[in-house]
Amino acid sequence: VQLQASGGGLVQAGGSLRLSCVAAGAIFSINVMGWYRQAPGKQRELVAAIFRGGRTNYADSLEGRFTISRNNAKNTVYLQMTSLKPEDTATYYCAAAYSTNWEGALWGQGTLVTVSS
Repeated sequence: VQLQASGGGLVQAGGSLRLSCVAAGAIFSINVMGWYRQAPGKQRELVAAIFRGGRTNYADSLEGRFTISRNNAKNTVYLQMTSLKPEDTATYYCAAAYSTNWEGALWGQGTLVTVSS
């Protein structure tokens, strides 16, 4: 499975961005897709995930500002980010896994999101 992420950029605090991740290859066995992020000097953390059946989960710290969704026809997962804060600045990575616990996760290249104050 290959993952191609896009949509990062520079945005002012309070603004919005939408990230996209297109999956190609043997995606029929993928059970979860999602977005992680890694800020400088910090560990990579799970931001949002969407499971095969449509269930989603989010990092508690997001306070409802982000929404993950997917378009099955386009093999694409989106992350709509609103009310962005400077602390959201990070490289965002698309990920997919056959296991719902993310074991053996597959990674796309990162896309940088920079939120200015």
